[in-house]
Amino acid sequence: MVKVLEQKKNSKASAGRKGKEADARARSLSAVRNIGIIAHIDAGKTTTTERVLFYAGKVHKMGEVHQGTAVMDWMEQEKERGITITSAATTCFWRDCQVNIIDTPGHVDFTVEVERSLRVLDGAVGVFCAVGGVQPQSETVWQQSDHYNVPRIAYVNKMDRMGADFGSVVGQIRSKLGSNAVPVQLPWGSEENFEGIIDLLEMNAVTFDSDSLGAKMNIVAIPADLAVEAERARAELVEKLADVDEAILEAYMEGPDVPANVLRAGLRRVTLTGKLVPVLCGSSLKNLGVQQLLDAVIDYLPSPMDVTVMEGVDIKTGEHVTREPDDAGPFSALVFKLARDPYVGRLIFIRVYSGKVKKGQNVYNPRSNKRERITKLVRLHADSREDVEELFSGEIGAVVGMKDVMTGDTLCVENKPVELERIKFPEPVMFMAVESRSAADRDKVEQALNDLASEDPTCIVKVDPETGQTIMSGMGELHLEILKSRMESEFNVEINTGRPMVAYYETVTATAVGEHIFDREIGSGRQFASLRLEISPLARGEGAIIEFDVSKDKVPEEFRSEVEEGIKDGIMTGVMGRYAVNDIRVKITGGDYDADSSTEIAFRTAAVMAFKDAVMAGSPEFLEPIMALDLVVPSEYMGDVMGDLNGRRGKIKNMEASGASQMIHAEVPLAELFGYSTVIRSLTRGHASYTIEPVTFEIAPKTVKDKLLSI
Repeated sequence: MVKVLEQKKNSKASAGRKGKEADARARSLSAVRNIGIIAHIDAGKTTTTERVLFYAGKVHKMGEVHQGTAVMDWMEQEKERGITITSAATTCFWRDCQVNIIDTPGHVDFTVEVERSLRVLDGAVGVFCAVGGVQPQSETVWQQSDHYNVPRIAYVNKMDRMGADFGSVVGQIRSKLGSNAVPVQLPWGSEENFEGIIDLLEMNAVTFDSDSLGAKMNIVAIPADLAVEAERARAELVEKLADVDEAILEAYMEGPDVPANVLRAGLRRVTLTGKLVPVLCGSSLKNLGVQQLLDAVIDYLPSPMDVTVMEGVDIKTGEHVTREPDDAGPFSALVFKLARDPYVGRLIFIRVYSGKVKKGQNVYNPRSNKRERITKLVRLHADSREDVEELFSGEIGAVVGMKDVMTGDTLCVENKPVELERIKFPEPVMFMAVESRSAADRDKVEQALNDLASEDPTCIVKVDPETGQTIMSGMGELHLEILKSRMESEFNVEINTGRPMVAYYETVTATAVGEHIFDREIGSGRQFASLRLEISPLARGEGAIIEFDVSKDKVPEEFRSEVEEGIKDGIMTGVMGRYAVNDIRVKITGGDYDADSSTEIAFRTAAVMAFKDAVMAGSPEFLEPIMALDLVVPSEYMGDVMGDLNGRRGKIKNMEASGASQMIHAEVPLAELFGYSTVIRSLTRGHASYTIEPVTFEIAPKTVKDKLLSI
């Protein structure tokens, strides 16, 4: 017997959210899902998201990445390159639940987009290629999810591709990601014979009607040749659930044939706690299995009520406080992204954690200590917007037009101010000089750079104090190339750029002391300040810490801010070269002042000079960025590739078989990887693929140090 189902699109729910939804919550918090789509590049995230929007009735035509028509890849650079560059947000409705989705990039240069998205999401769908399995960036985004304790489900995509192996991918999720992955579906066939899925909870098979683009589903009996495998897989599912959930164990003791609804409830409980990861399968491009993925999002991923209560710091008392997802509570929201819209101006993406925010309401920013008025609120669908009167707790939306706001800021009510935990971003590893082609465009270029830097925390813009050049830093060659392209296409400015360069840092390797006495006649008066400080090394990634360990009769309070600014000047401009000093602790241990002649300028200058003396006495070295390089190379080219890596100062961490190829995990200095794509293509006749990702900074060898000192 064949049962035919057709999933009707949620046209009513998606048609503008009129009437009640404009001024009151239309769905309870338990019916809200904030999810992200995360994966390695080219695993099919955006294609999957396009199908989700189609079946949910949000769009009436599926966009395709390879044709440049994907709704979620709306930037011009995304359409041209066929990759996701910026995380795009949208809202759709499924089974009367509101699903807020963020489609994230897969390329390592834009991993910051994943980081800030996961910070505000409640759940995630990890998309894996059925052929490539767990790829390097898959591991990175999975680890980011671990950091934020985000519950996940896994979706093995591209089951129609040559070489697809569902069992192998499940094994890799367990071994490489350390996750307790358990299939809740099995593929019905694979490669060109992939025709549907087997539901291990309901113990039936599902095929999808191609004429309706998969909207119509045929529910049939499990094929005889797969019945034994399905029974075995269901038994494994029940046993794994029973191992981590007492209610399932009790049901299993009563009888091994646990009902589907009991299993579904158990799966939800253990997915929310991270004890288990349900694994589904399908082919998004061929419209197979995406509706079941949507069902799994509703069934297994958390609502805002199911996740850990958000913690913050009370600005008035300094005590730790919590903010619960309650519309009646005090409003608090986190700014996780800024974007420039050509029609409405600045968009501030927020996740509301408690209370609600209305148009016309005043909100408070603890960082800037300023109050601003909300003039416009919108929900987002890629590059389009929908005006709303309110955003409620647990929702994701955007505020239009606010000026003094940065990524990571908290917005809250002024009578109960709170600062939520900020988002941490990696240090940029490359930079290049930027200048306008004409004097007339100079102000426009400066404004464009400021806008890009405010949108992207890993794009850092500064002016070299010695050369006067404007320097733009980023996460890699592609990142800088995209930033340059955006300036020309979005901001309509013509620029000249220098060659991308490695972003080195300076540091010290020993504790040292620096002392400087500034005593000069300037103009008609004397200016005096004496300062003594100690500098010591910190572990990699610790940054720069400034501490005062001196009495106020030696360095009075009114001069301390200038001392700190002077040290920060020295940190930013560097000592040996023009590279910022990092991973150091600076402790001001002594000084002297004169009540009649000490000035702020004198103390600032003394701080700069004492800092430089201390660095030079502390056995200074350069730090160079080290990249994790993951290569997939056919076995016949291994000798040439390994030889090339050795010549690039590469350190092989490990190797593993990947079908007929070898996967090499290595660490290589970024300076040695310029032009690597051309070299590896030549060495392997285009048969190798690779990804690189910043992993750490290490002390540069003497040859590199001598070269940098000679520049």
